[in-house]
Amino acid sequence: MTDMMRAIEISQPGGPEVLVPCTRPIPVPKAEQILIKVDHAGVNRPDALQRAGAYDPPPGASDLPGLEAAGTVAAVGPGVSRWRVGDAVCALLPGGGYAEYAVTHQDHALPVPDGLSMAEAAALCETAFTVWSNVFMRGGLTGGERFLVHGGSSGIGTTAIQLARHFGARVFATAGSAGKCAACEGLGAERAINYREEDFVEVLRAEGGADLILDMVGGAYLPRNVRALADDGRLVQIAFLQGPKVELNFAQVMVRRLTITGSTLRPQSDAAKAAIAAELADHVWPLYAAGRIRPVMDEVFALDDAAAAHARMEASAHIGKIVLKV
Repeated sequence: MTDMMRAIEISQPGGPEVLVPCTRPIPVPKAEQILIKVDHAGVNRPDALQRAGAYDPPPGASDLPGLEAAGTVAAVGPGVSRWRVGDAVCALLPGGGYAEYAVTHQDHALPVPDGLSMAEAAALCETAFTVWSNVFMRGGLTGGERFLVHGGSSGIGTTAIQLARHFGARVFATAGSAGKCAACEGLGAERAINYREEDFVEVLRAEGGADLILDMVGGAYLPRNVRALADDGRLVQIAFLQGPKVELNFAQVMVRRLTITGSTLRPQSDAAKAAIAAELADHVWPLYAAGRIRPVMDEVFALDDAAAAHARMEASAHIGKIVLKV
């Protein structure tokens, strides 16, 4: 192993063109950390927010983008007991995935499920951690409930549809084209709503309202989500593609006993992320290994083409996950 590695850095805040190749020192794993030789890295919306200057890395994290990757363990830090050099892993990262090597806490890595390629494994963690923690741990989705996920053809959406359906929920999704709606229904959504042609509020109210909504749109969707909820329903907010500020009538929240909550994954503690990983190992990774659910893959780009990968993601032309081959 040399001391230097190829990586993609953010040269300045801006559009996809500010992602440029560079050479960086290979990170050294600290206590309870592992060093991963990255095979593929996932591309996610938070990467674009960081690139634009709107999502700073947490203290101590790499300034390189990339919140998930798959590869092999190249080195271990002091106190690591779960992994050995050469183990195949996929992992949630605090940053730094757009590189030949990345470090993460040993408890934030999981084995590559049987039957999945490294490219598929690189598409798992950011979405699986987000969906499981927000839909099941925070949102409390149970069998028989009506579940609505916005952005159903995204990486988050395709994962949420499959998991919710597997655990017995009635699944509804929104998407922006007939093709994307068909993809959602093919994954198990009972009804996919083309938001350009239909009002999801009317559709869900006709079904009795949603018991749980997972939303990453925000903005004008917030009051509409409240109207779409059933009494005692829950709204879980995980992003704000249309902005975080809106006027909302909280009288409806009180009268109908609604719950509005949310979270963002990256700033959470090592212990909180480890707890999510442990639940995934018990409840979700066996489903991937058995082929009961699978990551929906869109396109694989070379590491040096990260700018093109971001342009595709931000054009919302994709269905499923975009990854980089390192």
